[in-house]
Amino acid sequence: MVEKQGQAIAIHLETIVQQEGETQNFVFDLTGQLVKIGDTLYIRYKEETEEGQIPVTIKLLPDGSLQLIRASEMRLRLKFEYKQTVESHYKTPYGMMFFSTFTHDMHVSLKDRPTAGEIALTYDLYLADQKAGEYQMKLSFTA
Repeated sequence: MVEKQGQAIAIHLETIVQQEGETQNFVFDLTGQLVKIGDTLYIRYKEETEEGQIPVTIKLLPDGSLQLIRASEMRLRLKFEYKQTVESHYKTPYGMMFFSTFTHDMHVSLKDRPTAGEIALTYDLYLADQKAGEYQMKLSFTA
């Protein structure tokens, strides 16, 4: 993979959301881009929503942490560290909302030939001090 220029990838994304006793399953097959800048790996794709396409970046950091950034009108940046609670914020037209995540499980597997990988993440999301939901995300990609 060429640094900074990126490589086209096929992405399979599965998310399970549990909120207030309800469970929702989401499955997406998308195209995206894999970019390496220094020791940081970026997975970029566009999420289809009712409001249109929202750019999403998953940032794999050298320290083993992971960030999920949704760059819409309301910019969301969540950070995940294994078995840690991490503070985050969400910029809305009405001001900042403060979140935290507690990561129960996080697994990242990457391959070079062929370029492929998998990210599995299980976390709780808190709004202020209230648990907003339990999330499971599994993303796999291939070049």
